[in-house]
Amino acid sequence: MGPVSTEPWWKSAVVYQIYPRSFADTNGDGVGDLAGVRAHLEHLVWLGVDAIWLSPFYRSPMADFGYDVADHCDVDPVFGTLDDFDALVADAHASGIKVIVDWVPNHTSDHHRWFVESRQGRTSAKRDWYVWRDPAPDGGPPNNWVAAFAPEPAWTYDEASGQYYLHCFLPEQPDLDWSNPEVEAAMHDVLRFWLDRGVDGFRMDVTHLIGKDPELADDPPEYLPIPHSALNDRPETHPLLRRIRTLLDAYPGDRMIVGEVYLLDTALVAPYYGDDDELHLSFNFPPLFTPWDATQWRAQIDKTVAELEPLSAWPTWVLSNHDNPRHRTRYDGDEGRARAAAVLLLGLRGTPFLYAGEELGLLDAEVPADRVVDPGGRDGCRAPIPWEPTLGHGWPGEPWLPFAPEAQTRSVADEKADPHSILHLYRRLLAARRGSEALQLGAQHMLAAPEGVVAWTRQTPAGDRRVVVVNFTDAVVRLEGTEALAASAHTTIEVASDGLGEGAAFTGALAPDQAVVLRPG
Repeated sequence: MGPVSTEPWWKSAVVYQIYPRSFADTNGDGVGDLAGVRAHLEHLVWLGVDAIWLSPFYRSPMADFGYDVADHCDVDPVFGTLDDFDALVADAHASGIKVIVDWVPNHTSDHHRWFVESRQGRTSAKRDWYVWRDPAPDGGPPNNWVAAFAPEPAWTYDEASGQYYLHCFLPEQPDLDWSNPEVEAAMHDVLRFWLDRGVDGFRMDVTHLIGKDPELADDPPEYLPIPHSALNDRPETHPLLRRIRTLLDAYPGDRMIVGEVYLLDTALVAPYYGDDDELHLSFNFPPLFTPWDATQWRAQIDKTVAELEPLSAWPTWVLSNHDNPRHRTRYDGDEGRARAAAVLLLGLRGTPFLYAGEELGLLDAEVPADRVVDPGGRDGCRAPIPWEPTLGHGWPGEPWLPFAPEAQTRSVADEKADPHSILHLYRRLLAARRGSEALQLGAQHMLAAPEGVVAWTRQTPAGDRRVVVVNFTDAVVRLEGTEALAASAHTTIEVASDGLGEGAAFTGALAPDQAVVLRPG
């Protein structure tokens, strides 16, 4: 490797998302907690991740399992205390792991003291901290916006005051009015609270939603009943993001913010980077929804490069998260595809985000009707992590959701003991990234390859070079006569998704659903 990079840490990092309720429970109440995360930091060090992102752990009535925040500056007792959080940050930092926390700026819980005061009447000092409007002439909601989770109006009528309040999600999640400078200042104070406690960055929930059309115009009828949260894309958001960026950049240590911009077109996501003065990173979800198909994946990679490279914006890549079915489930349960997808994810130029449990190859849980709890139908991907093969899988009490299928054979302990497991594949891939500046920060050049194959090189000016080749087909593929074969001449297999041939010379042939990282020599 060449000289130590001067780029910010988040460009070369691998970020590991933890859904705290489902990670590890230390007190037997069936809900994961911050102490559980702290107790398993050694797993993350062994795996080789650089940062953790903690989904919400704030005080909340849990109507949306923490995304309905009742106090942005405290820990819900189910997860522990602020002292537990401080201890986790200290231990993570001592282990060389950065800490990113979820920040939910668009809405609060209806139990939040701000909304309780706002709801007291039209003359309340915090009335205009939220979006209140008179009924339409027919007495119905002020506009046709639809809430997420159910095809219902994004408005709830308040009998006492005779007005509606806006909630782009559940009625228990009223939207803040970010056009009010007092709201913006209060949310900046939330950022400072956690920055002063040492967090390294934020995942910003529904980033694109904080700026809204001041006229609250109807959504186009042809888009209904798509939730307004998937349509809102307003110029008012961008000055708000620039001021957030200014706040973060004033802190030392390359503090960062990655936005959830849930607009399913990379061309719409790109402007949220601004001129390197808005988001540091933005999630780009179209690849997450892309099926296991070489043509479609190549198109997504090309689209991402075309939209972000002119802005010098750094991409993100993600296969699974707490809101969507796990990628192995989406790929028909095929472990070979899930393994190849890990090579794809960790070989692309950009910051990869892993979701806890994907390194075990977990499927979504099958949740019986009497145990369904999530209003958005996302329980399956939030199943608890199995740590041990024993009864209970390392959870001292019955967990809040059932375990995923195969938990008996896909526990952390079992897979650590098996050098051929998908867990060890992830560990080898992360080690390969750490050992190669090309895989961390190198330029990316896509290669012509046979049908069903996607291939590219990663290279630094200093000459560090890797080739990544992914076979999306269920047949053996040979690279003869292609640019991909020329680029992979005289290379050694550094990592193979199936573990076969590592350390041997690459022959130009790929097994079905196999992906490889190749190094010169």
